[in-house]
Amino acid sequence: MRSGWPMAGTGQTVGLLGGSFDPAHGGHVHITRQALARFGLDWVWWLVSPGNPLKPNPPAPLALRCARARALMRHPRVRITGIEAELGTRYTAETVAGLRRCYPGVRFVWLMGADNLAQFHRWDRWDEIMAQVPVGVLARPGQRLAALRAPAAQRFAGARRGAAGLGRAQAPAWAFVNVPLVDLSSSEIRARGDW
Repeated sequence: MRSGWPMAGTGQTVGLLGGSFDPAHGGHVHITRQALARFGLDWVWWLVSPGNPLKPNPPAPLALRCARARALMRHPRVRITGIEAELGTRYTAETVAGLRRCYPGVRFVWLMGADNLAQFHRWDRWDEIMAQVPVGVLARPGQRLAALRAPAAQRFAGARRGAAGLGRAQAPAWAFVNVPLVDLSSSEIRARGDW
């Protein structure tokens, strides 16, 4: 592990919430707190990505997005990191594999909103992600049905588990939880000119 990287000890479980966080907002905070409470996680790391291959426009500078995220998300068990830039990874499957190599003995759980599960099958090597780590899905406004009917949910229907034990589950495993909804969107914040 390198200096400045988030800490996690052998046997601990870390939830990974990846995204552009362009900008980070209260919805991210909300699902992070829900993930900590529901999935049996020791930590959550926000993986602020250098860029999103599925989005046409580049995000704001990484340092600015990380600073905004740190100012917003203040919790003793949450770390904000731009580690993907340091790992040199572009896709989630590469990031997860890299983190597993760098943190042997640490269990990781990939966290996503239900909107991402609905289009997860479009991600590069999405099935490898499911095979490497459990996935915790948190319902967001208007996405429950589409998410549960998505190709990834259908293909891995037999791997669906209860939320409480997800952090200790062997991949492939995933859980879908309905959480009190906070209807915030980075896209809407940018469109309003608030970022």
